[in-house]
Amino acid sequence: MMKQMTTISAATAIASGLLLSTAASAADLSVVGSWSSLELYKKFEKAFWTEALPAADADFNVQMTTFDQMGIPGGDVYRYLSDGMFDVGMTVVDYTVQDAPELEALDFPLIAPDVATAQKVSAAFRPLAETAMNKRFNSHVLAIVPYPSQVVFCNQPIESLADLAGKKVRASGRTTSEFIDALGGQSVSIAFNEVPAGLERGVIDCAVTGSLSGYSAGWYEMATHLLPVPVGGWDYVLTAINNDAWNGLSEAEQQTLQASIDNDFAAKVWANAEVDTQQGIACLTGTATCDKGEAADMTLVEATDADFELTRKLLEENVIPAWASRVDAETKAAWNEQVGSLIGLQAK
Repeated sequence: MMKQMTTISAATAIASGLLLSTAASAADLSVVGSWSSLELYKKFEKAFWTEALPAADADFNVQMTTFDQMGIPGGDVYRYLSDGMFDVGMTVVDYTVQDAPELEALDFPLIAPDVATAQKVSAAFRPLAETAMNKRFNSHVLAIVPYPSQVVFCNQPIESLADLAGKKVRASGRTTSEFIDALGGQSVSIAFNEVPAGLERGVIDCAVTGSLSGYSAGWYEMATHLLPVPVGGWDYVLTAINNDAWNGLSEAEQQTLQASIDNDFAAKVWANAEVDTQQGIACLTGTATCDKGEAADMTLVEATDADFELTRKLLEENVIPAWASRVDAETKAAWNEQVGSLIGLQAK
């Protein structure tokens, strides 16, 4: 059952200046973005919804805030979107898997080792995402975009992925946790801002996040080794619009909105993902020029063929079967056809 917005959350939203009612006219949209402190929102989401879209069509009037500014959890965004509390919502897909286990299969660990593959995987997965969002949240998918690669920081020497065995690792989502456990590690759930202290006190030995996010948060002050492969996937953010709001737009407005999102938002985020991933690695290790500030000197641990062979084995034997047990046969068949065939893996 979908949760209802609490009085406190409603008051917070109203105080933020967001109109949480049905759009006053077909092209008036109330929009809730992702984390206000991160570059995805500051550089891309806000610029698109408040500048690029109105410039493309002056009939679109947008009121925008973010879920953290509203005071609601990221995992509740699509619940409120389903109820029509606002028209458009964005949040990290991993936050929603308790409500929609189908969406877990977008971001299995290391199935997309680079941005080009990640973009192909997300495009292949989009029909399945559309089905899940319609079924679970009464909404239509407008875009799927990534954060930079979710890599591994450790506060002790490692030489390979296999060295995570026996270590306590802060994971970034359910399938990442299952992957860490299958490796022989111990997945730990702690907040992003608690990671430096956790590394210092030995609560955790390693942690997963985006390379540039880890640099910006100063994780290199406690972590010594960096394994720059997407053990945590790409932390995709899905943009969706409530079906009632979508159907309230004219066909021309729908086409304008989708084309603008594709060209002026999604394409730019995808292009930036590779830049930020590599810039994060450069700033953390000093192996290339850091444009964000002074480079740290973490040890760069190069991934090997053995790492990817081990990953495939664990995905086939542990992670994908665990996900398959949480979804129906139709979902498994759709994933096998749309994504599994692309990456050479199958859910049984």
